[in-house]
Amino acid sequence: MPVRILHLHSTFSLGGKEARAVRLMNAFGDRAHHVVLSAVPDALGAREAIDPGVVAEFPGDAAPSLIGRPGPRRYWHFARYMAGFDLVLSYNWGAMDGVAARRLYAGAMQLPPLIHHEDGFNADELVRQKPARVWFRRAMLGAAHRLVVPSERLEGIARTVWRQPAARVRRIANGIPLERFGLPEPDAIPGFRRAPGDIVVGTMAGLRAVKNLPRLVRVFARSGAAGRLVIVGEGPERDAILSVAQAEGVTDRLLMPGFLADPARYVGHFDIFALSSDSEQFPISLIEAMAAGLPVVSTDVGDIRSMVSAENRRYVLPVEDEAGLAEALGRLIANRDIRHRLGSANRAVALQRYDEKTMIAAYATLYGEAIGRPRAFIKQD
Repeated sequence: MPVRILHLHSTFSLGGKEARAVRLMNAFGDRAHHVVLSAVPDALGAREAIDPGVVAEFPGDAAPSLIGRPGPRRYWHFARYMAGFDLVLSYNWGAMDGVAARRLYAGAMQLPPLIHHEDGFNADELVRQKPARVWFRRAMLGAAHRLVVPSERLEGIARTVWRQPAARVRRIANGIPLERFGLPEPDAIPGFRRAPGDIVVGTMAGLRAVKNLPRLVRVFARSGAAGRLVIVGEGPERDAILSVAQAEGVTDRLLMPGFLADPARYVGHFDIFALSSDSEQFPISLIEAMAAGLPVVSTDVGDIRSMVSAENRRYVLPVEDEAGLAEALGRLIANRDIRHRLGSANRAVALQRYDEKTMIAAYATLYGEAIGRPRAFIKQD
C-alpha cells in the first residue's frame, strides 16, 4: 500500500529544497502518494517538475492554512488533518506551525511521525536569527522524529542555537544526477551565441535580494577582463540588476534569459560559475556547476568553501571583498589553464561526494525507519 505523505512547505516555487523534494517524490514513484501544502498558496512552480505518474494532490483552501495566528485551536484543526497521513514532512520556518501542532497534540491524537527539514535563512535573518524564532524552534522541534539539514553550518546551528540533541539531527548532503552533466545542448539558453574568444561567466539563482546579483554585476564589470555574463533565473530583483549593469557599462555583455529548467542542458555553456550571495547553505547550483567541470568564484558563505575542491578555495572570498572577487574573476577569465585545472578538480569532488543516488538512499532509509517500514521507499527488484 502506498505511503500517504503530507508535505508542508514554506513555498513550493522551484528552488533548491523544492527541487530536492520533487526528485525524491519522483524517485519513490508509486510507493507513495503525496499531498502538498504551501504557506504561499500560489507559489507552486515546482509542481510542473513532478513526474506525471506520481500521485500528488494540491488541496489549497480545502486544507488548513500554514498562515495564521498561532494558537491551540488552530493547531488542533491542523493536527486533525495530519492524522490522516502516514508521514509528515515539513520544510523551513514557514512550515513550523505543523511542527507545533504535533508538539501540542501528539499525545491526544494518534499523529504520524514528522520529519522537519531546514535549508537556510531568508534576508531577514542574514546577520542574526530572530529571537522569537529561535525560541519557537527550541520549544517545538522536540516533536520531530528527525531534523534534517544539508550543511555542516546548519548542523552546528541546530545543535547549539536551537539546542537539539545530536541524535535528532541528521545531515544529508544534497545530490544530483551526475551522469547527466556532460556536453550542453546547443540552443538551451535562449538568445545565447558564443562569439570567438568569448569567456562566459554564468550563474543560476532566484533573482532575490539575498542572492545579491547586483554585486555579481559589479564584480564582473570591475574584473578588468573581457567576457560575458549570463544570469539564469527570475525574481523581483531583475530591474535592480539591469540598473547596475547600465551604471557599470556592461549591459551589452549581460544576458538574462529568465528561468530555465534542467541545468544539465545548459550549465556547460559557462566557462566560470559565480555566486555572489549574502547567504547560502549547500547550494545545489554549485554542485551542478562542479559536475559540469567549472571553476568557481564565490562569496564565502555557508558550506561553499568546504564544498569546492581544495585548489578552488582561494577563489572563495569574504562577502565584503568585492575588489578581491573582481581580481579572482579576472584571473580566471584571463587564464585558460587555471580554469581547466580547477574545473577538473571540482568535477572529481562532485563525482566522489554528491551523487543523487546516495542522497535518495539516505532519505528513503530515514523516512522508512520513521514509519516503521524500513523498505517502504526502496524499489523492489
